[in-house]
Amino acid sequence: MLKVEHLMVNYGAIKAVKDVSFEVHTGEVVTLIGANGAGKSTILKTISGIMRAKAGTVTYEDRVINMLSASRIVQLGISQVPEGRHVFEGLSVLENLQLGAFTQPRGFDVSTALDEVFAQFPVLAERRKQDAATLSGGEQQMLAMGRALMAKPKLLLLDEPSMGLSPIYIQKVFDIIKTIHAQGTTVLLIEQNATQALSIADRGYVLASGEVKMTGTGAELLANKQVQSTYLGG
Repeated sequence: MLKVEHLMVNYGAIKAVKDVSFEVHTGEVVTLIGANGAGKSTILKTISGIMRAKAGTVTYEDRVINMLSASRIVQLGISQVPEGRHVFEGLSVLENLQLGAFTQPRGFDVSTALDEVFAQFPVLAERRKQDAATLSGGEQQMLAMGRALMAKPKLLLLDEPSMGLSPIYIQKVFDIIKTIHAQGTTVLLIEQNATQALSIADRGYVLASGEVKMTGTGAELLANKQVQSTYLGG
């Protein structure tokens, strides 16, 4: 489904991503783990068209998407839940969700899409008229995920979905990710909570200093002593 080959991305003179290659197959959960500054978020932003690569290619369903606009990439079936959630303050929960469907073609059934999101996130249905800025951190994360799902993605990019959340909400978020995956959505996950990420991942890639240092199944990386000592606190 997604193939990233020899990706290089710079912030000015800083080489944030040096030479990264990986694949995501249809129906998988794939996770990228690594310390802050490893280049994980930059990779997701490049896939979704927010940033431009200096070199390398991003291929989605046999089409190179490097130079496409972010809105066009959403139309092709890729949605991103950004780090920090970035809900629209001053707009209601309902309005935030409706904005998630702005790239859908004329005739798209927004009402049915909303019903599906509300079924997935009942708390959003209860707060549909509430200003998004007044939600708790966990509720805002659910709103950001629901907003991304309004675009009916084939591939969902999740950037640090558990960041800043209480343990109860962290577990809720990972349970929701598993449900979304079980319903047929392919997931590419970036997550500081490496134990949780690897526990639900089919495969994982370990990044350091803008490069892939290790790859394997989620179970293999969980059991790897180097990964345990560096990323899992063991």
